[in-house]
Amino acid sequence: MITLHDFRKEDFTQLIQWVKSPEFLMQWAGPTFDYPLDREQLEVYRRGSNKKGSEVLIFKAVDMENERVIGHISLGRIDHHNKSARIGKVLIGEESSRGKGYAGQMIDRVLAVAFDELELHRVSLGVFDFNKAAISCYEKAGFIKEGLHRDKQKVGEEYWSLWEMSMLESEWRSRQSEIYIYTEWKSPVGKDGAFVSGFYGLTNGFTSRFIFITEIVCYCFISQVAVRCI
Repeated sequence: MITLHDFRKEDFTQLIQWVKSPEFLMQWAGPTFDYPLDREQLEVYRRGSNKKGSEVLIFKAVDMENERVIGHISLGRIDHHNKSARIGKVLIGEESSRGKGYAGQMIDRVLAVAFDELELHRVSLGVFDFNKAAISCYEKAGFIKEGLHRDKQKVGEEYWSLWEMSMLESEWRSRQSEIYIYTEWKSPVGKDGAFVSGFYGLTNGFTSRFIFITEIVCYCFISQVAVRCI
């Protein structure tokens, strides 16, 4: 599981180390930065962020198990009049941390900020059409393709096309309410209460992750719950 913290100056060096080529920089951040990425550019990027009324919130993603920084994400172009914003600069830094669901968790967390905390109506993002893994991640999160910007960005001698994707608050709320509960009970024991062996399977349609409650001790109320997340 991951949590989001404000992106700070002490995080600059690690982010710079993650960006190893001009192509990677373009894929991650579009034309925002010039290669090589440096502290001066990140100072400009971070200026005025993560304050009350800021137009951009910038986060690092931290693995809660070992407190290791594993990624980066931003919520920018925050427009309180039109109640919209744009997710950008989504990155899982190390190869060894990719393919483990961290990106989906980051998207979950940022959408919660956008729709629950900022009370926005629409969140958008852009992703290059060859980035199949990212597109799959965004679609699983509930984003919908709106259209393809053909040959949007010139990179070297190539042109890259960009998918525009978005999610509305109503779609977010609908996905949050898609909860399925499966219950399996075994024989109760004891006249003063019940020992229940089995599980509840609970999945949130937004994250497609299961939580298993594997043991419940009941003495007129639930007094012990063991939870395992996978």
